[in-house]
Amino acid sequence: MPNLLDFDAAMLQAIAIAKSAKASGDVPVGAIIYNANGEEIARGNNQRELHGDPTAHAEIVAIRAATEKLGNWRLDGCTLVVTLEPCAMCAGATAQARIAHVVFGAWDEKAGAVGSVWDVIRDPRAVVKVEVTSGIRSDECALLLKDFFATYRD
Repeated sequence: MPNLLDFDAAMLQAIAIAKSAKASGDVPVGAIIYNANGEEIARGNNQRELHGDPTAHAEIVAIRAATEKLGNWRLDGCTLVVTLEPCAMCAGATAQARIAHVVFGAWDEKAGAVGSVWDVIRDPRAVVKVEVTSGIRSDECALLLKDFFATYRD
């Protein structure tokens, strides 16, 4: 798992991935999964518009790629780095995949499920416990979203 000094660099990579989602009209969110040794094993960006799939959030795309690469649905010891706080679906998928640590940038005050609206993965009743680190490059991650949605409001 990347140490705290690595989270900043990892988030910069996730931001670059998020920017690639804009080409398809998708909300710019990027995700990377690292194994327990801190090696990147998968990445994803939002692809809902691209594929017409409501489940194609960056986290889900990355989880699917990681499980395919490893040949196992269990991502024990892995870290998910994502530019936006995961929603309920993505937080649930993270726990189901047994991801050990979630690192995210911007808070999602409307649909976040890792502390802002809900806290799915740290709920005391949750079977799987997931460590969370929040706010890594949060201003930069939030600005990506603000700029994207500003184009729809003009």
